[in-house]
Amino acid sequence: MPEQAIERAELERMLSSDPRAAREHLLAAARRGDTDAQFLCGQMYCEGRAGERDEGEGLYWYSLAASGGHALAMNMIGRCHELGSGTPVDASLAAAWYRKAADQGLDWGMYNLANLLATGRGVAPDRARAYALYRQAAELGHAKSMNLVGRFHEEGWEVAADPRAALAWYRRSAQAGDFRGQASLAAILAHAGEIDEAAAWLRRAIVNGSPSFLTQLRAQLAASSHAQLRALTAEMPT
Repeated sequence: MPEQAIERAELERMLSSDPRAAREHLLAAARRGDTDAQFLCGQMYCEGRAGERDEGEGLYWYSLAASGGHALAMNMIGRCHELGSGTPVDASLAAAWYRKAADQGLDWGMYNLANLLATGRGVAPDRARAYALYRQAAELGHAKSMNLVGRFHEEGWEVAADPRAALAWYRRSAQAGDFRGQASLAAILAHAGEIDEAAAWLRRAIVNGSPSFLTQLRAQLAASSHAQLRALTAEMPT
């Protein structure tokens, strides 16, 4: 029986206080066959958490973990192929690995495969299948998928347009912490005249959002017909 890898919280503490010790501990457990440790080694190398970033080495450890049935590692191999991390960009291989992760019941695998199906990257476009995967992941609690299920209902993609269902899914996504879900919910609320609640959710989206998302949000808020929402641009990071 391989030695158990350290818990993620303990790993984060060690990476902050003694990255060399964290690295050696993980590598020792990974070499003994602990798939969780192998997965964390993949993250460590790809993110440069305990030394120089080495995406090729990270992909190696993800591959070992995946060979042992680690669904998160399968998903991350898909990400490596999609983004070209440690390997050339190959959307078809990304889809194959996301499918493996999804077949293991991993919500992130379902979400990432759905994204490729929705846009036809690496696979034939299949928006109906994408919706089914988003819905499956959303039912498992995946916040980003909840937001996209809401979008399908709002736009009437593959399902009948249903504003109430869209609002309910956006709210679930927002409450689960997804910044895009928070912005989607805010947009519906603002349209309904619920400006105070919309502003409250937008403030959360501003705190949680990625730089690219915030750039888009800034432009949208600046063009808002509501002064209270336009004023939120002053609260955004510069």
